[in-house]
Amino acid sequence: MNRKERESGFSTFFPFLFFFALTNLVASRAIRLKSFLMINRFVLVCLFCLGLAAFGTRVSAQDARVQYPGLLRKAYFGVNLGYINYPFGNEHLAPGYTAASVQVPHLAIRITLLGYRFNDYLSGQITYMRPFNWVEYHDINNNKAKNSVWMNVGGLTLKAQTPVRKRFSAYGEAGLGVITRNGFDIGGEPVVADGSYATVLAGGGIQYHLNRKWTFNVSGTYAPGRDKIRQPHTVYFSGGFSYNMQPLSDARVQRNGSSGYIFPRNLFQVGYTTNGLGYGVNKFVSEGAIPIFWGGEARLRRGFSMNYQHNVFHTRKVFSLDIGTSFGYWESRINHDQIFTLSIYPLLRFTALRTKPADFYLNYSVAGPSFISRVQIDDKNTGKNFTFRDFMGLGAYMGKARKINAEINIGHFSNGNVFPSNAGVMIPLGFHLGYAFR
Repeated sequence: MNRKERESGFSTFFPFLFFFALTNLVASRAIRLKSFLMINRFVLVCLFCLGLAAFGTRVSAQDARVQYPGLLRKAYFGVNLGYINYPFGNEHLAPGYTAASVQVPHLAIRITLLGYRFNDYLSGQITYMRPFNWVEYHDINNNKAKNSVWMNVGGLTLKAQTPVRKRFSAYGEAGLGVITRNGFDIGGEPVVADGSYATVLAGGGIQYHLNRKWTFNVSGTYAPGRDKIRQPHTVYFSGGFSYNMQPLSDARVQRNGSSGYIFPRNLFQVGYTTNGLGYGVNKFVSEGAIPIFWGGEARLRRGFSMNYQHNVFHTRKVFSLDIGTSFGYWESRINHDQIFTLSIYPLLRFTALRTKPADFYLNYSVAGPSFISRVQIDDKNTGKNFTFRDFMGLGAYMGKARKINAEINIGHFSNGNVFPSNAGVMIPLGFHLGYAFR
């Protein structure tokens, strides 16, 4: 790494160090020691990852942001749809309970959140699998009611593949599976208890390689059950596709870097959130005919946040990818519970309209690992201190050099059913002002 590249790494990482010091100063004056120490451990892990990104993804191009970051150049993402079965029955209920019938919906989705190709034969991947509808027990002990069991399967697996014919290959996968189940009570007694456990996740399939970027597959996956918590085994048969990222060509890199459009490198924002205008926007995007965001059983009343975002990639005109970190103070709607959060997140920004006075954009962020200081919010159980942050909004960069920023967004905290309890937290409209700098 030459001197110029080292300086680029320092300039990327220094603002995160500054943000770390600033949020620690605020947190140390506001929260109890145990939560403060937990936040520090979370922040140090995040800063270590950001440091690796800052020093490990520099390229020799005139602007490293016009080429994919190092991790993405060998990444892939995928979606599979298919048949899932976990044969729940009366034997999985607590003793003394019997249902008239059990409905097990079989349509399910499995998403490859992130895959990484080590070479042509071996990959590692993070996956998430769940049914579209939950298992239902009907008329337990003649109660004339329906009770549902929520379940999903997370995976961290290695995938090995070998060619079979010109465009076909066979693969097998094996690794860690995490089964999470949210059960139900009747009269205060657990009938299907909540549960979460680590197990083996294994499977295999056949792939068809349409080209370097697109791969289609048919596959099967298996996770064993656990008698101790009355959990049946899981099988999943599906078909789907994956999209394989490839480094951009020199011509594309040159085109991205010579457009003349401004993509600010760094952005610092302060924001104020309030439910003064209600939760109508949240409900519209989460409960409409085509939901594009999440709601939440626990709702926030107001909040204050600080955000720092660093741009790591942009195309010629419209799309850009940022990595951000934020610190937030929040107050709940009913009990006025005080909550502190710390997050690191990916941010997709689409600059849809460019004009002489301002550039207008839409943004969307999903699954940003976060620390939340309180898990019981307005008497709703949101899970554990580890959660995820999501938000979406619209905003603008203004001025000749595009240094002034204004943004409106809504947000959400939830653990994505990684833990059995997941009430979710709804964040109403937030109003942000920012300053962009190099």
